[in-house]
Amino acid sequence: MKNGSRLIKIGAFGGVITALCCFTPVLVWLFAILGVSALVGYLDYVLLPLLAVFLVLLLTGFVQPQRDKST
Repeated sequence: MKNGSRLIKIGAFGGVITALCCFTPVLVWLFAILGVSALVGYLDYVLLPLLAVFLVLLLTGFVQPQRDKST
């Protein structure tokens, strides 16, 4: 059960941070401040798969405790 709650925490925290970076210009501002604005075009190639990974972790955390109870 502890493993499931840990996956939920990691998935939720990572999903929220990644969603903030996807849907707000936080990283665009950061990249502009750092002077690497040319990399902004590649953010979608990194952030969207990362968001999917965190959502899979979150769903795995929800499903795993139910699977453990049935065995």
